[in-house]
Amino acid sequence: MHRPPTVEAQVAAELADARPGLVPRYSAELPGARAAVLTRLWRALAHEPLPWITRRAPGPQGLALRLADGRALHGPRADPYATGAYVTAVHLDDEQYDDPARLMTDLAVPHSAGFAAELGHSVASLALSRAGHPAHPKEWPARDWEWEQRVVDGHPFHPNCRSRPGFSVAEQLAYGPEHGPVVELRTVPVPRDECLLTGSWPADGERLLIPVHPWQAAHVLKLSGEGGQPAHPLMSLRTLALPDGPHVKTALSTRLTSSVRDISEYSIGVSATLSSFAEDLAARTDGLLHVTRTLGAVTAHSPDLAAVLRESPRLYAGPGEHVLPVGALATTGLQDSPAWLAGFTRLALGVGLRLLELGVALEAHGQNLLVVLSATGAPLRLVYRDLADIRVSPARLARHGIRPPGLSGRLVTDDETALRRKLFGSLVAGALAGTAGSGAALRTALETAVRDLPRTPDLTALCEEPLPAKALTLMRLSPQTPGDQWFGLPNPLVLEPDTSDQ
Repeated sequence: MHRPPTVEAQVAAELADARPGLVPRYSAELPGARAAVLTRLWRALAHEPLPWITRRAPGPQGLALRLADGRALHGPRADPYATGAYVTAVHLDDEQYDDPARLMTDLAVPHSAGFAAELGHSVASLALSRAGHPAHPKEWPARDWEWEQRVVDGHPFHPNCRSRPGFSVAEQLAYGPEHGPVVELRTVPVPRDECLLTGSWPADGERLLIPVHPWQAAHVLKLSGEGGQPAHPLMSLRTLALPDGPHVKTALSTRLTSSVRDISEYSIGVSATLSSFAEDLAARTDGLLHVTRTLGAVTAHSPDLAAVLRESPRLYAGPGEHVLPVGALATTGLQDSPAWLAGFTRLALGVGLRLLELGVALEAHGQNLLVVLSATGAPLRLVYRDLADIRVSPARLARHGIRPPGLSGRLVTDDETALRRKLFGSLVAGALAGTAGSGAALRTALETAVRDLPRTPDLTALCEEPLPAKALTLMRLSPQTPGDQWFGLPNPLVLEPDTSDQ
């Protein structure tokens, strides 16, 4: 029977046309990319509450998973906080798999076919990212966007870490930040009275000029022509640094990793209120946290045509200092020092828990949270950007005599579980775990950091309860369930992350 070409082969064929000189490097990177994605997938299989896995127990290879249909999966012990690519193969009954897409296809669980296709895209795009990433000098970058373009592998724990199914190879090379491109931002003039605007915005008479990502211009808005203002793509791909400093977040109506990257009218409407409130709240952290201000936000009453203009985090770094996303820390090597990692963990946890106590849970993952380093690499303070998905507790704010902002909708909750999930899931299970690189390193850093922190109920929950994390694979395999789904990881402060019966 004739089988259609794999995503890996399709990407190779496109690459032969777009940039033939990269084909050998792409081919050489494929085994490592498969292992990196398989490692992330195995973490999910070992720990997430997937309904078709009925038992987890020690096995001859380290871990055995019993499936509802009687089959068994065998693989190494899975550290839920480890990064890298330590899983090169797993076994489904007697057959060995080194390809995560083929494994998911043969598992044949509900919705596995679509997810398998995404895994194939993730592997191929990751190999392409590694092949096309220019070598960076040993010297640290002078510009903030250069730090962001050092991040190659994407999300440290999501199997879809580099899934870009809506992008051709040529578009990945042209728009992916890890390839170091300059992107030409188009603008679409829209009559002012047809827009929702907060803050200030560039205009041409009575028309507002809305920046549009070139992918969006071609595929969604169907605009003809080329050209525009040059800008540098950041970690999020759809957010770009303009030559004069500000960052512009554009709508991008395709699924990257897990989400379709549009901008809701709700987030535009609350942006000015959120920005002002966050600036006032950050002033209560004794200078340890700054929040980039939203300068303006606009939508033509469509999630496909909207943009947000923010300050550059560089404004909060002094002479000789560096500001970089936490997700880029692994490119510095600083995290290899236990003392440095403990100090950074103390800083990040202290600020995050302080704001949570006051009434705000940040979504402090490795992309939104940035750290300011001294010239010698010491962590000095934090910068936070993108307020679109924080959570605000009016009750907690009121307890501290803080007037709640005029907000309603999904950002507002007094549910302690929801608040802790937002912060702990993004900061501890995400940014700090991704920086530490293993459960052992994370545990050591946390043990040192929590000694000096105020003993609040939130800290007690962090130290004693399972660590909340998004069930990223479960979410991709249950498209009929809207919103985030959560589960508890073994708490690194309580016990060794293990794979005992669940």
